[in-house]
Amino acid sequence: AVEVLVDKNPNYDREAYSFIRDALDATVKKLKGEKTTGSRHVTPAQLLEGVKDYALKEYGPMAWTVLSFWGLHNSRDVGFIVFNLIEAGVFGKTDSDCLEDFENGFDFHEAFVAPFLPAGKTAVSDDSV
Repeated sequence: AVEVLVDKNPNYDREAYSFIRDALDATVKKLKGEKTTGSRHVTPAQLLEGVKDYALKEYGPMAWTVLSFWGLHNSRDVGFIVFNLIEAGVFGKTDSDCLEDFENGFDFHEAFVAPFLPAGKTAVSDDSV
């Protein structure tokens, strides 16, 4: 399924799809440890938080570089990957889930660059890169 998705939309590397699947698995495991309402559904906000945590855990200061190389530059890109996987039948969704839920997730530079800058330095925005 991933090969078909990559052929159909080459903006995202096949590793981006694997990363999002792994981040979802890590998010589900984390949420199982927390009190839940009984639903196994992961909201877009929960998944985005899981993506951020998983990227930092796996790649540390290289997270932004790795994710960018795979085509993931912002939260909306995460949403595109998720909805591509939904379309392929790999992920499920509820009727209320939509791509727009991923638009205002988190700033990739603030999450993946700023924490690793020397004191007194500020992150460069996507617009100036």
